[in-house]
Amino acid sequence: MDEEELTKLTKLCRIECTEEEKKILQQRLAKILKYIELLGEVDTEGVEPCCRVSENLKSVLREDEVGETLPRELFLANAPAHVGGMIRVPPVIKFVNP
Repeated sequence: MDEEELTKLTKLCRIECTEEEKKILQQRLAKILKYIELLGEVDTEGVEPCCRVSENLKSVLREDEVGETLPRELFLANAPAHVGGMIRVPPVIKFVNP
């Protein structure tokens, strides 16, 4: 992880760092990448690929059940703000021109 890659990464992630923070971040990311390389040395011969580590575990959560829905007025009464029958929420993504 060189300085150029780190600069590109911080721009993509929209992370603002001081030069000192960048040095610390670069060191920590280098350690993480070194560890990932170490994991590549693990012998996985004969191990079948899987999408979940615990495929045979049973879910302890209850099954979904269809039930009664709240009337819109009661539902909106609990909302801090609503517009046109919908709950109004603050924006979570700020668009910035590059």
